[in-house]
Amino acid sequence: MNKRIRFGTWLALALALVLALGACGNKPSSNGGANEGAGPSASASASEPTAGADNPLKGKNIALIMRLNTGTFSAQYVDGVKKQVEKFGGKLTVIPSDNKLDVMASNLDAAVNQKYDGILLDHGDAGALTGGVQKALAAGIPVVAFDSGITLDGVTSIAQNDQKMAEQTLEALASDAGGKGSIVKIWVAGFPPMESRQIAYKAFQDKFKDIKEIAAFGTADGAQLDAQTKTEAILKQYPEKGSITAIWAAWDEFAKGAANAIKQAGRDEIKVYGIDLSDEDLAMIQDPSSPWVASAAVDPASIGQVQVRYLYQKIHGDQTPATVQLDSVYVSRDALPTDKKVTTADLSEYVKGWGASDQGVTDYLTELEQAVAGK
Repeated sequence: MNKRIRFGTWLALALALVLALGACGNKPSSNGGANEGAGPSASASASEPTAGADNPLKGKNIALIMRLNTGTFSAQYVDGVKKQVEKFGGKLTVIPSDNKLDVMASNLDAAVNQKYDGILLDHGDAGALTGGVQKALAAGIPVVAFDSGITLDGVTSIAQNDQKMAEQTLEALASDAGGKGSIVKIWVAGFPPMESRQIAYKAFQDKFKDIKEIAAFGTADGAQLDAQTKTEAILKQYPEKGSITAIWAAWDEFAKGAANAIKQAGRDEIKVYGIDLSDEDLAMIQDPSSPWVASAAVDPASIGQVQVRYLYQKIHGDQTPATVQLDSVYVSRDALPTDKKVTTADLSEYVKGWGASDQGVTDYLTELEQAVAGK
């Protein structure tokens, strides 16, 4: 009897132990669900980054170092840069240099020392910036320059087709003037795009011998006001109607100043042909009382967007082209509607070739934009 009791006791204890072990084997997982069916493949998929995970290109600090930040063209260019950087999840710091190349060089050195993830240059100069760009490249900081004439290996240089823009406006001027007349040139040396535009101007002078230059001036400091003041002086020097056929302005700031002076003087026989285009410029061209009748340009916001895309390609580790040229379009008053105001945002409806460019777009940059936007 006692043996049967002891045997029963041991049997009960053994059964209890088996049940306890079985219960431990079915314990819920730490995520609140049963571990049933979990295996190596489920564990591996849990460790993979999801579509919403941070992209390694996000969160970059980008420096935009500008020689000068003047006028509405520059404002729209900066806006294009800023918006594209933000679309990529980055942060932009704009560093103007007050039209002083030594200051721009110092700003570039500071940006390198502050270890920005990427550097954009606007209207620099190879002589002043080559040393700083070399430091940036040695530090592993990619550089993309706009209208700066930099030809170092590893740098992508973005440029408008400056000679073409000059040719477009000068050919139109010559056609409208019947191949003869007296003109004023507003231009300034020392900027790579201006030097390129001057090449086309020299060719224009050789081609149209009956179009005479009677005056030339221009400065980048206070460009619009200086152009207006000096145009006023030229108008007083040549007071007779017909003594000045047209003014060719190699920058939209020059065109605005000249147009203001001509309009105030009532010299409506003089036409202004400019280069570059902003919303403010477009409003003046569209105004029938304005002497500014046409301009050749690339969408300034689009320039900024393309420049940023190539910088991010470099950050991604891609090989990018040494040069990227942006084609211009010719915008004349005749092409614009008379019953509504047009901006650069809807100019493509009236001028073929104007508008957003897809240059520099890649699949991974498109995916980056979508991830940042939360799509």
